[in-house]
Amino acid sequence: MKSILIIGLGRFGRHMAKKFEEQGNEIMAVDIVEERVDAVLPYVTNAQIGDATNPVFMESLGVANYDLCVVTIGDNFQSSLETTALLKDLGASFVLSRASRDVHAKFLLRNGADEVVYTEKETAERLAVQFGSDSIFNYIALNSEYSIYEISTPSAWIGKSILQKNVRSKYNVSILATKCGDEIFPLPHPDHIFSANESLMVLGKNKDVERLIK
Repeated sequence: MKSILIIGLGRFGRHMAKKFEEQGNEIMAVDIVEERVDAVLPYVTNAQIGDATNPVFMESLGVANYDLCVVTIGDNFQSSLETTALLKDLGASFVLSRASRDVHAKFLLRNGADEVVYTEKETAERLAVQFGSDSIFNYIALNSEYSIYEISTPSAWIGKSILQKNVRSKYNVSILATKCGDEIFPLPHPDHIFSANESLMVLGKNKDVERLIK
């Protein structure tokens, strides 16, 4: 369980608060708009109405005592930037801030954010990868170089085993699981025989997976 301070309770902030609560975390929620605070009350431990750019108000929250501080202000970048910097000045151990543009992400990182989430860009890229190929069913980026993909089984692999195809050495990918319908079978044995009615969860460099599915 973590203690989390979340600032900014628009749709994105509310969804995060609800998920944090489902994970069993203790959440303090803050927004300058009373209606937004009221809407999130069922999902948080405590909530306050206040201006997150006000040093006196922020100091009263004891931000250094939280394991994680999240800034999800999406409609006012200046406030997001000031809040992020203020959190670090007050001793926040880890600050996660939301960005809506590349330049915003750069400024947030320069002014105290330990991590930046760029939801619009990340969602667009994930959907483009997922729906831009008939062979990719799902996709999770781990960093700029490596990702986990759910792909259709290559036709040349059907009827062969993982060992026979020498998957890791020849294709530079690791098979994490196979999937048939809604059922997932993790860490398949090297003797597993590929079939046409299953998909594969593979981990590898993006360029290697792209070569594999062409």
